[in-house]
Amino acid sequence: METADYNPLDHLNAIFPHPSTLKSVREASDRLRTHQLALDIEIDELVAAQAKSDLGSLERIQAARDELAELFQKIDGVRERAMQTEQTITEMTADIKRLDHTKRNLTLSMTALKRLQMLTTAYEQLRGLSSSRQYRECAQLLQAVIQLMAHFKSYRSIDQIATLSRNVSDLQRELLEQVCEDFEVTFAKSEVPQRRGMLAEACLVMDALGDNARSRLVVWYCNTQLREYRQVFRGNDEAGSLDNISRRYSWFKRMIKTYDDQHAAIFPLSWRVDESLANAFCEGTREDFKGILSRSTRRADGQTLDVHILLSCLQETLDFEHSLERKFTNTSRISMDTLTSNDEKSPPFDHTISEAFEPYLSVWVEAQDKQLSAMLPKYRQQPPKPPDEEFSSQMVIPSSTELFSFYRLTFAQCAKLSTGARLVELSKVFAKYLDQYAQQILFYYISERPTGQTPSKTPIIEDLILVLNTADYCFSTCTQLEEKIKGRIDEPLKEAVDLQSQSDAFMGIASACIRSLVRKIEIDLEPSWREMRNTGWSKLQSVNDQSSYVGDMLEKIKARAAEILAMLNKQQYARAFCDNLVELLANAFISSMVQCRPISEVGAEQMLLDSYALTQAFSSLLSPSNPTYTKRVTNIMSRVSPILKTLQVRPLPPEALVQAYLIHIADKSDANFKKVLDLKGVAKKDQAGLLELFIAHKTAKRHEGLPMYSAVLTPLVVASGLASGGATGLASLGASAGNTLSAANLPARFDPSTFGTALMTAARDGVDRFGSPALGISASGTAAGSRTASPPPALQGHNGEGAGNLGVGTSTNVNQNLKNIGKFFKRDLSGFGGRFGGARAGSDEVK
Repeated sequence: METADYNPLDHLNAIFPHPSTLKSVREASDRLRTHQLALDIEIDELVAAQAKSDLGSLERIQAARDELAELFQKIDGVRERAMQTEQTITEMTADIKRLDHTKRNLTLSMTALKRLQMLTTAYEQLRGLSSSRQYRECAQLLQAVIQLMAHFKSYRSIDQIATLSRNVSDLQRELLEQVCEDFEVTFAKSEVPQRRGMLAEACLVMDALGDNARSRLVVWYCNTQLREYRQVFRGNDEAGSLDNISRRYSWFKRMIKTYDDQHAAIFPLSWRVDESLANAFCEGTREDFKGILSRSTRRADGQTLDVHILLSCLQETLDFEHSLERKFTNTSRISMDTLTSNDEKSPPFDHTISEAFEPYLSVWVEAQDKQLSAMLPKYRQQPPKPPDEEFSSQMVIPSSTELFSFYRLTFAQCAKLSTGARLVELSKVFAKYLDQYAQQILFYYISERPTGQTPSKTPIIEDLILVLNTADYCFSTCTQLEEKIKGRIDEPLKEAVDLQSQSDAFMGIASACIRSLVRKIEIDLEPSWREMRNTGWSKLQSVNDQSSYVGDMLEKIKARAAEILAMLNKQQYARAFCDNLVELLANAFISSMVQCRPISEVGAEQMLLDSYALTQAFSSLLSPSNPTYTKRVTNIMSRVSPILKTLQVRPLPPEALVQAYLIHIADKSDANFKKVLDLKGVAKKDQAGLLELFIAHKTAKRHEGLPMYSAVLTPLVVASGLASGGATGLASLGASAGNTLSAANLPARFDPSTFGTALMTAARDGVDRFGSPALGISASGTAAGSRTASPPPALQGHNGEGAGNLGVGTSTNVNQNLKNIGKFFKRDLSGFGGRFGGARAGSDEVK
């Protein structure tokens, strides 16, 4: 009923649903009237209550308005009374304020008059004292006059004050000229000893006159004392030549001694006249030297500046500057053999004269270049170890310490002479001969050299260890040298110093040494691999714990590895050696296995047992035991298992062989499947049916996720009983004993062809350690990979090519190859624990 669209018919139909109910219409009508009457009464009551409530609200609002009006009236009354009170107080204090102002003005006036009286009196006294040259009293009065005159700056609009100010300024100028005249006359007549007291008092006057007056007198004194020096050494070519540089410094020492004995008492200590005199001498001498050196480089006879005379003069100049620093600062400069921090403040006389020599230090740098170029051929002729010394596993080649000792002394010398462009030039000379030392000396020691007979002379293990230690020492010392140079060179030139490439080159040498050590074992194992290839693997009837060649191989590996590991005094290199050795042996095992085809099921089972025996033996090579190394060995040797497990399955029924291939090799390559058939010795006529069955099975839905090519078999080439890793450098491992680098054509540089090709091949194949990981694939088809180091085959023939047929490469390629391999080697060894290339105990380092 409360809704706006109420329909009474619906309600009536609900009350009277049937005609028989109409008899109760009267009763329903009475009820409705009664309800209507009750509603009317309720409405009347609500209306009356609301009207009464509105009336009370109006009354309260009106009362509030009346109260606000009364409050505003009270506020206006308070404001009016406050204003009246303020006016009364102002009238009461006005007279007091006037009295205060009057008192202040009287005080200022009296003070000004008093100061004016004092100024006038002092001025008159000062004029009298100046005329009688009573300089001590003049100095005191002059200070008072200047201070008093400062109070009257704001009164210069008054004529009398302006006149007095001009008089005081004129008197100051007169005093200045008078004192300067007294000094000139006294020094001209050589009456300094007799009038020393008067001149000392005159200096007090100059002190009172201010900085300009004091500077004028000091400049005059310095020019007077240096006049004779300039006349003698600038006007006489012989006296002013570089040969007579010592006479200049002797003359100054006599002059400064005269100052100390006769003139020091004249000037106040705070003036530091002797230091000003030294600065003036240094500036004049520096300009003289610039002119002399410039003329020496433009001589008509074409002769160049003698580097020995230049260095002799520069050394005398540095000694002279050093003596000045000791005298005036009591701070010692760095010596030729020591370096100081770049953060230390430069002494005041640092390079004041020697700065003139800096543009000509290129001559000195060239002299160091020539000296180094003469040293390297001598180093090449020396044996790695002096004949009269016993071998030690921690020894380094003596020439390396001698080279860096020369670098250290030369750098210290240059840092004292110049910390600018010349030091950058010297760093480039250092880099040049570090590259040459790595190429022409260290690599030469580890290269095979012809003897006129066969085989060529190969480096012995002791020499390889010496070169490895030396490369490590050169790496760490080279890094220290770069840091030291950057610590001394001027800030804008720091980026120009970079010996990182040289550090990488020494890491390349270290990698080559590791490969050469592994090569020793590779040569020892050639008979064992030959025995393996000569075994009839297709005719075996039963299996043993291990084959006979395995026992012989393990005996040789353990003996030679123990000998080598005992000489490797860094765990990083021991780990690298073992990793590289395992990598090579795993590749050699796969290569020899391919050459042993056909392989029967029994033969494959025996080979699998042999691989397990080798894995167990390889895991124990490194001591103490290392879990990461053990995992690395397992991953490398696990590349053999998928092939051998597949070969163990008989070709009949054919489905079994196909399923075994899809499980173990796990790829869809038809070519790889044919390689397995070739290894098993399946006849060509039978291969077609097996290949069709393989194609049918590999397209099944359950094999959709298999890769197209397996990293285990794809690199192998099975043809005519030979195998090679397409990207592994495993070709002709049986003949690898003759595939090392020869030094037949290396009078001064090594042949980078084999080394560089192997390095770049490894880099393209994604090398993470020393050697190529192309065969380092796990059974699941992923890289068996870890980042454990395996040196690239730097000393091994690449793809079966002998080094004897290789041409001599350029120095740039050699250097770049060494740098690249060093970067791989350094990066990966950093994971072996400890900072790679750290300073060797007891080794020399750049100080």
